[in-house]
Amino acid sequence: MSSASEARMDAPESSPAVVISPPHVTRLPRTLVLVGLMGAGKSSIGRRLAQRFGVDFLDADVEIETAAGRTIPEIFEELGEAAFRDGERRVIRRLLEDRTPHVLATGGGAFMAADTRAVIREKGMSLWLKADIDTLYERVSRRSNRPLLKTADPKETLRGLMAVRYPVYAEADILVETRRVPIETTVDKVYQAVIAHLNQ
Repeated sequence: MSSASEARMDAPESSPAVVISPPHVTRLPRTLVLVGLMGAGKSSIGRRLAQRFGVDFLDADVEIETAAGRTIPEIFEELGEAAFRDGERRVIRRLLEDRTPHVLATGGGAFMAADTRAVIREKGMSLWLKADIDTLYERVSRRSNRPLLKTADPKETLRGLMAVRYPVYAEADILVETRRVPIETTVDKVYQAVIAHLNQ
């Protein structure tokens, strides 16, 4: 019999067991910013993740549309991509500076702006939801409101965006690969990754 077993047997029966719980996080100390290409699941995963942490969920694209009084396709068509990106930067900065910690889903191009990455690094923490081309294309094909994919070959356009953006997304604080599995499985994976990051 080991000494540990002997110690347990020799202890009085009335002695309470000492349980040492692993460290855990019950709240977000800073806003969690989800980055990744269109179709990565930032909005759907973000909503469920916010519920887990008991915080608000915000979608930067929705906030941009509200501020502009136009849909994103309308902004692209009427004002151009440069105007959209400028509004995107301002909205994300405001949400990070003025709101209490929350989960924020951003558009696919938001993290590409150096000043936006800087304010995210300063005010929040970033999490890249990474997905392969087939998973992304399957998801984005279901919707027609993707201005950047209105091309002759949307899948090749998406592949080009991956080549340009993935090296920049790799600067995110946390990386989680998403696959074609039940969404709650991915949410669990993301939640655990965030907890592990905060407990480092």
